[in-house]
Amino acid sequence: MAGLAESGSNPDVELLYDINALAKDAPHWFDRVMEFVGEYGLLFAIVLLVLWCWWGVRRRGGEDAASSVAALLWAPLAAGVAVLVNVPIRGFVERPRPFKTHDGLEVLVDGKNDFSFVSDHATLVMALAVALFVAHRRFGIAAIVLALFGGFARVYMGVHYPTDVVGGFALGTAVALLLSPLAMALLTPLTRAIERSPRVGWLVSARGPEGAAGRGAVIPGARKESAEAGERDLAA
Repeated sequence: MAGLAESGSNPDVELLYDINALAKDAPHWFDRVMEFVGEYGLLFAIVLLVLWCWWGVRRRGGEDAASSVAALLWAPLAAGVAVLVNVPIRGFVERPRPFKTHDGLEVLVDGKNDFSFVSDHATLVMALAVALFVAHRRFGIAAIVLALFGGFARVYMGVHYPTDVVGGFALGTAVALLLSPLAMALLTPLTRAIERSPRVGWLVSARGPEGAAGRGAVIPGARKESAEAGERDLAA
C-alpha cells in the first residue's frame, strides 16, 4: 500500500494533489474553516443530529420508543467499535501520511504522525451516519452527506489519501450494518428496562414512568382486581 502511494502515476496520488490544490488556491480564512470543519465540525454536527433524533423519539414516545432509542444508542457505540477495529488495521498496513512521502502538499493540520490507512475520522463519521440511517432515514441521509463531505475535507487538508477515506467509509459502514442485529438484540431490552424506570424513563419516553405503567401487566391487573373488589363490596 505504501509502495503504491509513492508512485506519482497512481490515481490515488493524482486525486490527492488535485483536491489538495484547492487548499493552495483558497483564501487563508477558508482553509481555517475547512481545518475546523474537517477536524471537529462535521463530527460535532453528526452527533447533534443523533441527539436531535433522540429528542424527537423520546417526545413522541409510543410502543416503539425503546427500540428506536436502542437504534440511536448503537450509533455512538458503532463508531467506537469501528475505531477499535481500525487499530490493528492501521498497525498492519503502516501507510505513512501523504505529506511524509510527497512534496508540495498544503497541510492544514500539524502533529499528524500516526499511520494514514484507514482514516479514523472517515471511519468514525460514517459509522455514526450509517447507524443513524438505520434508526431514522431522513436524519441518516443528512448525516451521510456530512460524512462524505468530511472525507473530502480530510484529503483537502492534506492528511489522508482518497483511499484512506474510502477505506474508512467502508469500515464504518460494515461495522454499523453487520453488527446492528446483535446490537439491537442486546440494547433493546436495556432501553425497555430504562423506559420502565420511574427515575430515568424520560431518557426513552417523555411520558416517563406513566407511559410504562399504562403498559405494564401488573398494574393494570391490580386495577382490575381493585375494581372487582369494589363491585363486590357494593353488592354486599
